[in-house]
This record gives sequence, C-alpha cells and structure tokens, in this order.
Amino acid sequence: SKYKAGTSLSAWIRRIMINTAIDYYRKRSRKRTEDLETAYSLSSSAPDIVSQMSANEILECLQQLTFAYRSVFNLYVIEGYSHREVSEQLGITESTSRSNLVKARTKLKAIILSKKL
Repeated sequence: SKYKAGTSLSAWIRRIMINTAIDYYRKRSRKRTEDLETAYSLSSSAPDIVSQMSANEILECLQQLTFAYRSVFNLYVIEGYSHREVSEQLGITESTSRSNLVKARTKLKAIILSKKL
C-alpha cells in the first residue's frame, strides 16, 4: 500500500516490515510441508527399490554423489564412524558432517528413484 501524507511514517514502515515477515514465513512453511511430503514418499518407496538393485547399480548411484556427500556417507553409513570421527578425518565440523549426510541420503534416494521409475 502507499504512504498517506499526514500519517506516521514509522508506523507505515513497521507495518510493511511485519507483512513482509509474515509473507516470508508463510512461504517457508509451505515449502517445508512440501519437502516433508517428498521425503516421506521417497523414504517409503526407496527400501523396496534398493532391495531389488544389484551391488553395481547401488555403487553407480553412490558415484553420482559429490565427493563431500559420498565421503561422509561412506564413513558414517558404511564404515560406521561417528560424526565426530568423520569430522576429524575429513577436517570438517560435526554439524557439516550431519548436514552432508542428510543431503547425501536425500540425493541418493532421488537418484535411485529416478533410475527405477
């Protein structure tokens, strides 16, 4: 809306800031809901698909991950290291290790589903 002469400029600016913040959080909330729905659909169908894949097919999917994601995934999931140990070996923080693992799993599920659908 437009500023009306004679009204409080600071109140008008504050209202714009509040409305902008509300719009931002509404958009973000919708995005999170969509992300959760996607993650649920991936997680519920991926195990069945993986059980039907050969070891070579799984390795091919893993090779499509970035080096950072693949490294964390291999050390944590396959080798069984803790996030602290992964972070020490790769020279990253524990939170980066956790973040990269989540991203690796999400990306890997998408890769597997795209190959099998």
